[in-house]
Amino acid sequence: MTSVRTHLYRRLARLAVVAVLPTAMLAIGSMPLAAQAAKATAGCQLNSAAGAIKHVIQLQFDNVHFRRDNPNVPSDIEQMPNLYNFLVGNGTVLNNHHTPVISHTGTDILTTLTGVYPDRHGQPVSNTFLFYGPDGVGHTALSFAYWTDLAQAFDGTAENKYNLVDAQGNNPPAPWVPYTRAGCNFGAVGTANIELERVANVATVYGATSAEASEAANLSDNGQALTTADFIGVAIHCAKGAALCGASNRGVADGLPAEPGGYTGFNGLFGHKYVAPKISASLPMTDLDGNVIANSAADGTQYPGFPGFNGTSAAVSLAYVAAMQEHGVPITTAYISAVHEQSDTGLGPGDPVYEQNLHRYDEAFGKFFARLAADGINKSNTLFVVTADENDHFVGVGPSNPGCNGVVVTCIYDPTKLGSVEVALDTLLQQHGITTGFGLKGDSAPDYYVDGNPGPNDPNVRQMERVAGTLLVVNPLTGKTERLVDFMADRATLRALHMVTSDPLRTPTFTQFNKPDYEGVAGGLDCGTPTDTVIQCQAIETWHHGDIQPQITTTWLGLVGPGVRHLGVNNQVWSDHTDTRPTTLALVGLRDDYRHDGRVLLGVLDRNAIKIRGNREALIALGHVYKQLDAPVGAFGTAVVSADTRAVIGGTPSDDIQYLAFEHKLTTLTNDRDALALQISMFLESATFGSGEDNRASAQDEGEGTAKKLIRQANAILDRANNLAGDE
Repeated sequence: MTSVRTHLYRRLARLAVVAVLPTAMLAIGSMPLAAQAAKATAGCQLNSAAGAIKHVIQLQFDNVHFRRDNPNVPSDIEQMPNLYNFLVGNGTVLNNHHTPVISHTGTDILTTLTGVYPDRHGQPVSNTFLFYGPDGVGHTALSFAYWTDLAQAFDGTAENKYNLVDAQGNNPPAPWVPYTRAGCNFGAVGTANIELERVANVATVYGATSAEASEAANLSDNGQALTTADFIGVAIHCAKGAALCGASNRGVADGLPAEPGGYTGFNGLFGHKYVAPKISASLPMTDLDGNVIANSAADGTQYPGFPGFNGTSAAVSLAYVAAMQEHGVPITTAYISAVHEQSDTGLGPGDPVYEQNLHRYDEAFGKFFARLAADGINKSNTLFVVTADENDHFVGVGPSNPGCNGVVVTCIYDPTKLGSVEVALDTLLQQHGITTGFGLKGDSAPDYYVDGNPGPNDPNVRQMERVAGTLLVVNPLTGKTERLVDFMADRATLRALHMVTSDPLRTPTFTQFNKPDYEGVAGGLDCGTPTDTVIQCQAIETWHHGDIQPQITTTWLGLVGPGVRHLGVNNQVWSDHTDTRPTTLALVGLRDDYRHDGRVLLGVLDRNAIKIRGNREALIALGHVYKQLDAPVGAFGTAVVSADTRAVIGGTPSDDIQYLAFEHKLTTLTNDRDALALQISMFLESATFGSGEDNRASAQDEGEGTAKKLIRQANAILDRANNLAGDE
């Protein structure tokens, strides 16, 4: 059997640390920081209501929770009062916010950055994915690559297609372009795919014969640690002609060869080595706690610079953001790593180390907001957008002192009862008579790539689906015998969930969504013996995500700034990651060169925050039903995946007629959904981003009437989806 086992959930990068090193002072300038911050916006032409928004700060956490994982233990954000009070007291936190599927860092950040579902940015399966090579088998590649990189597998197999692909197979428009075209410098820290992600990127950006490429060619552990510190994970994409990215600062061409409308004359600064001297008042640059930001090699050598993606704690990422904002970069986005880990070991809610991490994150946000306020950057002139990629599920037995609350009494866990329950899917399927070869993207939602890339009705595929969907396992954490799988999705359902891209070579044969404790793997377990098939691996992936269950796909979004209503915590507005981009752009008065899958969240904005055409209440109502129709985990998506789960495991090798009939119904239904969703999306985009007579929502009565008609049509399709799910 051909099998692929890849255990990458976040980044293929060394675990990084922030080292305390001696500092050497290097003055950048004597201008007060508040004056520098004001000067930073001078050429930046945002068009917000009354010109109020001068800065945009977007932060995306990795698995930091607004809701409680243990009812007795305050949630992550509740234990960061500096952040919680800022968001809840000054704006709106949407606590009914959702991810796409699969729910992983790569997919979720890209969806947030672009405002489109994974079928239109090309990464529905992450943080690694497979594509079929000329040999007919799946080859594993990393989702995290620079925006314009081509897909390339770890084994060197090249696909000759962009890592990120839109619906036409082109490289998607880059998220910084509307800002840089408006004269705004755009800075990024640790955010997926918009800074250099791989050592190979260095030669591409700086030239094969450059000194930078020579440094990156040192493949020793220390050499790679230095290259990461110098060039990976930090970038500034500059406005045209901006001195910040001039050649004297080692700015280089910011190449986007497939960008709609062209993108020439723009430069970027790539890497801490060139960014830090332009944004830090002293070198080496320090985090908000005064520690030198540095990357650590395996031998302990510390290299001042980007600390690796796992090293982007709140103190580190927020220090970069504040420094950029103070030195000519008014638009920033940053990734902040998970708070519930120590050296890649997951910690249970209320664990003392977890509590210490939360305290440090809270202190970092206190320092961050105070520093921004001293710079004159605050809620009166800045749009703050704060969210988390996915939620995740704690895999382990509860605390041995169940009355603990983490804050007063920390929680005690049995370390032997923490960690992923791994299932050897290849071995189990063989034991049930499945001999068909396949590659697997190991996950709590494992994706199968059957050798030869057969069609969905292939008899071997159908039998594999039947067996995979009915496997019974014993959970070593509970002793309970249960079905491994909660849901199944074949290719027809993957399409309905926006998981089928323009590249057919990277579409899984099918995906199974396990019960959240389980990770399905092939090619060997991370613990135990070769004969084990189900085993709990201590301290490995104590927190699971990627699955489709509400506890994992439901996360949060916080908005503060001019034009945002003060609603506090709001559970009524149903939103997802695609809504973040259009809402942000609408507030700052910019637009993309493409249609979003998300909609502007009018219900959380002041009435005068943006110009709309049509009836506001009708547009809000239409936006709500649109999400239920089109979002992967909206009502349509959850109905069809439930229906498909029953259909996929049904039938026999000699009689599969009911499955074939179901697939026909689902394909017809999805076609109808897609056509209507496109109409609604275009109508909403026109109402919120249109101008003049380019939209038919301009007349209030007509707009309201059209919205009501579209709502009726959407509800009819939702009824059909529910009926399909209810068919026996």
